[in-house]
Amino acid sequence: MMHHDPSAAHFHRLRIIGAASGVGAQDRHCEHGPIAFRRSQAWHELEHHPAIDWGETLFAPDRPGLAPVERIADLCRRLADEVADACRAHEFPLVLGGDHSVAIGTWSGVARSVGSPLGLLWIDAHMDSHTPETSHSGAIHGMPLACLLGRGDKRLLGFGLPGQQVLPAHTAVLGARSYEAEEAEFLDRLGVRVIGADEIAQRGFAPALGEALAIVAQAPAGFGVTLDLDALDPAYAPGVGSPEPDGLGLRDTLRALRRVAELPGLRAVEIVEYNPDRDRHGRTAHLITALIEAVLPVVRTRD
Repeated sequence: MMHHDPSAAHFHRLRIIGAASGVGAQDRHCEHGPIAFRRSQAWHELEHHPAIDWGETLFAPDRPGLAPVERIADLCRRLADEVADACRAHEFPLVLGGDHSVAIGTWSGVARSVGSPLGLLWIDAHMDSHTPETSHSGAIHGMPLACLLGRGDKRLLGFGLPGQQVLPAHTAVLGARSYEAEEAEFLDRLGVRVIGADEIAQRGFAPALGEALAIVAQAPAGFGVTLDLDALDPAYAPGVGSPEPDGLGLRDTLRALRRVAELPGLRAVEIVEYNPDRDRHGRTAHLITALIEAVLPVVRTRD
């Protein structure tokens, strides 16, 4: 199948797809994230926007006897279908999770829709690049990037294309500050560029972002952005399951998404790990609204 020219992508509206699962995490409460956000005052500021539609909210099945990996596989398969459907309808998918294991479904669906692996900007405090053999916790939300790169539990592979859903040479991890050596070695071996928190502090955010975007935006079939809210400093995003100190600033993160939305190859955006049980004064919910607003030019400027 030939991939599409990413510069030709145009979107009639933004379709929010909820992926309400905490199965992949140790703190399961991020499964409440999409529903809690949709009930929040922060969402009411957006819900009547003519360019935004809330499509489906998907849940992991809860049948007796299903292993966590089978529940996640079922959800990710359906999420891939939903994302691919949005792409076919010329709607811009914005996936709201849920723990980061849902990324397996999101980017498989986009890769399937364009018929080729993508570039991917992974903004996260963690690398999420364990395999079952290297994971210290067994939590699947620590494995999705490895799965998208074609490595991991076979039940979590191949939902979009055979093999890799994203191209290692056009994948960049930005903001990592808590990870294990096995993850760093895995990504280094595949040629994935990691720009960690220490390097950002040394170089400055704008140059680090510029390099990351240059890597992902050159992918022939276009690229996506997945943002784990724990990439931000907990002062700005307290409502996450795995907070880590000394994260990205609010202004830098919003500036990053606005810059991303101007690039012609952008295919989809994903915001994950919203844990409403840990939010304070709706701060993280309002952050999500601001992030969605930062992406909206993708609809307006390419109609």
